[in-house]
Amino acid sequence: MFRHGKFGPIEWAAVRRPRPGEVVCGDHPVAFDIGDGAALFGVIDGLGHGEAAAAAAQLAAEVVDQGRADPLDVLMQRCHLALIDTRGVAMTLASIDFDANELSWIGIGNVAADLVAKHPSGIAVRSSALLVGGIVGYRIPQTLTTAQVPISPGDLLVMSSDGIAEQHLDDIDFAAHATTIAEQLVGRYGRETDDALVLAARHRGTS
Repeated sequence: MFRHGKFGPIEWAAVRRPRPGEVVCGDHPVAFDIGDGAALFGVIDGLGHGEAAAAAAQLAAEVVDQGRADPLDVLMQRCHLALIDTRGVAMTLASIDFDANELSWIGIGNVAADLVAKHPSGIAVRSSALLVGGIVGYRIPQTLTTAQVPISPGDLLVMSSDGIAEQHLDDIDFAAHATTIAEQLVGRYGRETDDALVLAARHRGTS
């Protein structure tokens, strides 16, 4: 299952698959054009797998959709309140301001997000989202902090659920389309014991 598109200079794709042997996936991508030269991306991982995980992730995605232009910490708080009666989710959100070339992100739980760049010696991780402990819908920190980092043309944002092995950044076909990158990472590094999702977003620059 995959989605893809382009918001301003950002080319993106999200690929997911359920735990082998199951039909429903508890991992859900977020990708919205939020106007004023910005886009919102994210990965939501319902705890565990199966129907209950998918229901929690879907509800979180709907809350994010309804408030997509709001600050990231506000979106997290709203998701937390909405998910009290679910099993909860881990989630990381990232917004990209095209004009300022700035990436803002926030994460609760174990949804990884990394900004990757081409380097003469290979591929370098320029920055990684600082993830805080908690479960959205059960317990989150009282104070949530959104971090900002610069993003440049050519940079690649890679977001992944914990169904993707930690070493997934070791083997990226950096020149490939975002769809190909996401497909390859899910295919190569998706864990057999869990749902798996990768969202890749490439800053193509302005033409």
